[in-house]
Formats: sequence, structure tokens, C-alpha cells
Amino acid sequence: MKLNTLYPKRTRGYIILMVMCMCAASLVILAGVLSYTFTTSNLNMRSNQLALCQNAAEAATEKAYAKLAYDFEANGGLQAVSNNIANNSYRQLVPGTNESSFFGQFHFYDPAAPSASNDFVYVGYLTNYSGPLPTQYTNDYASSNSIIYRIVSNASMPNSYASSVVGTAQEDVLLALVPINTYAIFYNGELEFSDCATMVISGRTHSNADICTGAATSASLTFNGAVTCSSVIQSPPKGGLTYSFNQNTTYNAGSSTDVVSVGISIPMANTHSIIQVQSPSVISPTSIAGQTMEYYQAQVVLLVSNSPSASAGTNPAVYVSLQTSYNQTIPANDPAFEAFLITNATTGLLQTNLNQWNSTNNITQNQISLPFLTLTNTFTDEREFQTNMYVTQIDIGGYADWAMTNTVLTNKMVPSFGTFPLILYVADTRNIGTNKLSVVRLANAARLPYNNNIGFSVATQNPLYVWGDYNITTNRSAPFHYSRAVGSTTNGFTIPSALMADAITILSSNWNDSASAGSYNSRPAANTTMNAAIIAGNVPSTGISTTTYSGGVHNLTRLLENWQGYNLIYNTSIVCLYSSQMATNQFLMPGQPASYYYPPNRFWGFDPTFYNPAREPPGIPTALVPIRFNWLQPPPGSITTGIN
Repeated sequence: MKLNTLYPKRTRGYIILMVMCMCAASLVILAGVLSYTFTTSNLNMRSNQLALCQNAAEAATEKAYAKLAYDFEANGGLQAVSNNIANNSYRQLVPGTNESSFFGQFHFYDPAAPSASNDFVYVGYLTNYSGPLPTQYTNDYASSNSIIYRIVSNASMPNSYASSVVGTAQEDVLLALVPINTYAIFYNGELEFSDCATMVISGRTHSNADICTGAATSASLTFNGAVTCSSVIQSPPKGGLTYSFNQNTTYNAGSSTDVVSVGISIPMANTHSIIQVQSPSVISPTSIAGQTMEYYQAQVVLLVSNSPSASAGTNPAVYVSLQTSYNQTIPANDPAFEAFLITNATTGLLQTNLNQWNSTNNITQNQISLPFLTLTNTFTDEREFQTNMYVTQIDIGGYADWAMTNTVLTNKMVPSFGTFPLILYVADTRNIGTNKLSVVRLANAARLPYNNNIGFSVATQNPLYVWGDYNITTNRSAPFHYSRAVGSTTNGFTIPSALMADAITILSSNWNDSASAGSYNSRPAANTTMNAAIIAGNVPSTGISTTTYSGGVHNLTRLLENWQGYNLIYNTSIVCLYSSQMATNQFLMPGQPASYYYPPNRFWGFDPTFYNPAREPPGIPTALVPIRFNWLQPPPGSITTGIN
């Protein structure tokens, strides 16, 4: 059959051509769609792979951070971190198939050494830091020795379709050294409020063990700051309580239990070492641990011991060392320290001593006097059942004048250059081989040594007795102004101060050595104010009876007088880091056999000026707080991103 067309032959060619063009266009569109689909699929695959690599890289940084933070908090502090970075321990901490088969598909590499065939992560020192902590750490700041380390990981999937895709993660970790005096109360062991008088605590409270809150029925316990502990908060029977209860305890800022223990910048296996005389052969003063020791940090070191030989006389030997920071190292590393040894320290010889002993054991003629020092006092401590004690007594007012006028000291530490003796370290070791207790006593300490208000601290490995008001004025001329009320430390008439000792006993200005052996009724006290952070030891509870009880936080500072009707005012931070090793007799409550004191009206307040870095007492130890400080995804191969 023959079909007739309506189109002429000439037109038919155009139609064929048009159809061919349309087919070609369709093929082009199809090719574009296929290309787009392939590209989109490829991009999706690469995007998904990038996300996997970034997650893996983040896992690597977190693994390194976890070990670094653990070492910092609980396994040696900054020294352990420094050692592990030096031996590349952290560098090898990448996720492995032993944790999950998922990680077997990744290659982790240190961006500072990308050609290494083994899996590594970068961990290195970034900078030192001092200043405020992130906002979740209210009122906290890091001291000047805090360090920021950088952790960077790059991760790829070498056997994948897009082996060139690299995921990255960068984490800057601040190992913050937070001054321990920013805690209102900090205990390294059990913290007991059992049987306590009424207390209102305005700052943070922490215990690295449990907290016991049982209180007497007439007392109340109010926490206006956060309360944390590494165990539980409980109310067992303690002291004079015959049953347990938790009456009138209020938490206005919440409480948390089973939190991570807070490490301290001192050897946690022997926290008492912070106040002990040190041997450079055991702990070097330049080591990170050594730099936390009060013996090494002190600008004035005063040691009292038995006479070295019979020929030297029967009086004690006194060693004095004057040292200061040199090239930003601690005073104990001073290559030009001044040292004096008095081998037969009579009262007269302490006024003027001509013997200077230097590091090469040579004697030179260079005069120094110690008019503030007395070695002949003695008194009875009825809690310790000690009489005829060896007493190293320091007249702080006399020491303040001596520090400003003694030419040997002022030539060594020049006030006009801003160099002052900020820490006085004292140790009396005359009890070796005897049954007598050696102690240190501070007297006439209402005004502490002038040092441009930088601060003044006293540390000793002995039991410390503070006689009369402490740090209540800075005035040197009339009219005097005093800080005698709770919270009054904000008025500017005190300086930052800390007392660090085996144990601390407060003696009122009415104390009389001659009445120390009688009944506490023969020792009436007087109103007393103390403005200083306290770091002291206790005798931990071993049971629930009156003869096995520590005395609780309110008795960390010990008493020996009849304080009935008198006020004892504290502006302080209370810290208990260790058990006492010298003053070790158990607390006994008033009314018990051999009772030795009657409690005062305690007016206790946390000193809020300690939140100011300029008010940090010299030599104060620090809590170890690891903080994720910054986080970002840097370009592959970079360890300097974010550094200006």
C-alpha cells in the first residue's frame, strides 16, 4: 500500500534533522543527569566519609585528653604530664580495634609528622596561662603556672574510595592550677560537721571522701555555696551524739556526691610533705613537685636544731637562709643565697651574729641579727599532754621591723625593686631523740610584715600556735584601723596571708604560759580575730565516741582556753590536706576527762577577697582542674591554627 504525505520532500529532511537534534539534546541532558547524579553521589560519599573521619579524629583527641586529665588530677600532676609528653606516651593513644572493630578502617597521624607509618596523635605544649576560668567555674581563676596543651588528630580511611579525605580535630586543654583558698572548706579526707556550732558557709565546700553533716539540735548548718564530695553525704553518730540525724542542714546552691576527687599540686601520696624540710637529693627544688614545697618557696628559712656537738655549747643551733627568685626560678634555686649558722644560739648571740656560712662551708664576716627570735619559752599543751616543750617563738611585729631594716636582708631583697620576703619557713627539730614536742609560736602578729600588700605566709612542719589577733591591721601610724568583724577583710586593712602547719592552735591575747598547766577555768580567753587562710592537719576519727572523734571542721583550729562568752572571729579558708604527724593526740570534748578548753562563740566567714588573684596568699597550694579550653577543626596537617 502506498502512503501519501502531506509534506514536500524538502521539508522531510528538516524533520529528520530536528528529531536527531532532539535526540542529541536528550542524550546531553541524560549525560548531565548521570554526571550530576554521579557527582552528587560522590560528594555524599565523601561527605559521609569526612564525617566518619572527623568523628574518629575527635575520638583520638578525647582518648589522649582522658589520660592526660587523669595523670594531671590523680597520677602525679604537672610532673607526670610533662614526663609522659617527653616520652611520647600520649602520642600513641589512638583508638584501636581492641576497643571497636570500627577503628580498624582508619589511619591516625600526627599532623606534625604526617609521614609516620604508625598511628599517632599530636600532643604538645602550647602556652602558659593565668586568668579567669570559663564562666561555669564561677569566681575561679588559674594561677600563673597553669599550662595549655594542644591535642590534634588527623584521620583518614586509606582503603576507601576517597582515601584523600582527612578528618581533623583540635582540642586545647588547660591544666588549671586553682588556688586552694578559693574553696571555703576543702578536706582531702572525711569532712565532719558533726556536733558543730551554727555555721553559714558562703563559698564552695569539697571533700575527697565523705561529708558527715550530723548537727546538734540547737545548731544549724547552711551552705550558700556548692557542696561536693567524692563519696557520700551522710549523718552517722559522731562525737557526743548518741544517734545520727541531719537536722537544720540547708543546701542553697545544691550538692553532688561521687564526684571526681580533686587533686592537689603536691605529691598526693604524702601531702604532709608540702610543709616538711626537704632534701634536694630526694626532691629537686627545680622539679615540678619541688616547686610546690614551702621549704623551697620561702625567701626566709629558719631552722632550729640541737647543738651539733658538745663543744658547740648546750644551746640550740640556728640556721638562717635568705634566698630569692633568680631568673624566675623558685628561691631555693638562688645561686647567691645568704646563709648563717649559729652553733650556740644564746639569747645574746641572737641579737648580733658575726658568722656567715655559705654554700661552700666557708665562714665570712657579715653581720646579721635575729631580734625577733626567742628559744627559751615553754608552756603546757594539755591536749597533747606535753610540758617543757621546745618553743621557737617569733615576734611577728619584730620580724616585720627586721625585714625592713636589716641590711643583709634588704640588700638581698630590695623593697624599692619590689622584692620582699613573702614566705617565712620555720622548723624546730630539737625533739629528735626526746619525748618533748617541738613547736612554733607566732606572737604580736596583729600587723604582718609590709610588702606592698603582696602577702605574707608562714609555713612549718611543726605544730603552730598563734597568740593573739592575727593580721587585723596594715596601719603603721595612728589612727589605726582594724579588721575585726566577719567579712571585714574587704576593707583593705589586712594583707593576703596563709598559715600552713602540722596543726594550728589559737591562743587568745589573754594567754599566760604560767597558767597553761592548770584547769582550763584558770585560762580565761579574750575576743580574738584571725584573718588568714588555714592549711592544717587533724587527727581523723577512728570511731563514734568522744575519745575517737576528730572534733570536726570547727575544731580544725585547736583551742586550750576557757572561751565561754568570748568571740573567735575567722575570715579564712579552711583546708585540711593531711593527718597531723606531730600533734597527734585525739580531740576531747569539753566536759570529758582531761578536758582542756571551753568553746567560744565562733563567727566564721569565708574571705571573699580570695576570689581576687591579687589576694592570693604566697605559697598557697593549688587544686588541679583540667578544662577543655578550646575546640575546632583545623586544616589537615596544621598544629598552629588559632594561634595569633
